[in-house]
Amino acid sequence: MPEEKKAPAKKPQSKKTPAKKTATKKKKVAKKKPISGFKVNVYSIEGEVKHQTDLPPVFKSEYRPDLIRRAVKASRANRRQPYGPMKMAGMQHAASQWGKGRGVARVQRMTQGRTAVESPPNVGGRRAHPPRPEKDWSQKINKKEKRKALASALAALRDPELVSKRGHKINDEMTLPIVLENDFEDLSDIVVDKYPDETERRYTKEALEILNNLGLDGEIQRVVDGKHIRAGRGKMRGRKYRKPKGILFVVSNKEGMRKCLTNIPGVEVSTPKALNIELLAPGGDAGRLTIFTEAALKELEV
Repeated sequence: MPEEKKAPAKKPQSKKTPAKKTATKKKKVAKKKPISGFKVNVYSIEGEVKHQTDLPPVFKSEYRPDLIRRAVKASRANRRQPYGPMKMAGMQHAASQWGKGRGVARVQRMTQGRTAVESPPNVGGRRAHPPRPEKDWSQKINKKEKRKALASALAALRDPELVSKRGHKINDEMTLPIVLENDFEDLSDIVVDKYPDETERRYTKEALEILNNLGLDGEIQRVVDGKHIRAGRGKMRGRKYRKPKGILFVVSNKEGMRKCLTNIPGVEVSTPKALNIELLAPGGDAGRLTIFTEAALKELEV
């Protein structure tokens, strides 16, 4: 018989001692410095270029018109007030039906006459499908989306094409957004020193002179010429006129600027902390002409 081949003997494996784990030092992650923004001119109240400054990093955000429109729609819906008729409106009558056999419609009629009441088809009857006061008009939006929409609306302020699409009259040589020196916030004090007699003080006139120095007189005239009578029922309800949105002023001291800017047509005043999506992008259209002061611009860096 053929001899059976023996399997080769296995070599005894030596037990390997596990290698000691060397303690690895954690590398310190260096904090990223914020990316510097774009250079813009800083203008004096005489309309001259004083120096240049960097815009905060938020102005380098991505332009997202879809998020801006969604945030504006939610903001409008959330401040909408519920409305509707009284629960018993159109039903407060002593009424009954005449029944059949009289050759007239079998609707509710006044007990002290023949006037038809209560039913929706009748003159003076209740409404068929009125708006309900309990309806919830609010819309939800994620916090991150809302924050990103605000950053996107701020970034759109530096785009001349978007600003022009909104109809604003701007000078091609100016950098956007327009940045003024901090002396602009002391305008009310300057007017008080200039005119000791209180009856001679013209706060709005002095502010208009500064805007004329910046070459924005055409923008003011655009708002004045755009004022028109509203179409529809709104003109019967205390809001007869409509006018275009004008310049948005962002200042650190809002109280001191109200006297000077409130009476200019289309102008709104805000602080950096109070900025919202409807101020920066009225109607969901980004690119509103905005004027910052140096102090207000620095507050956006935080």
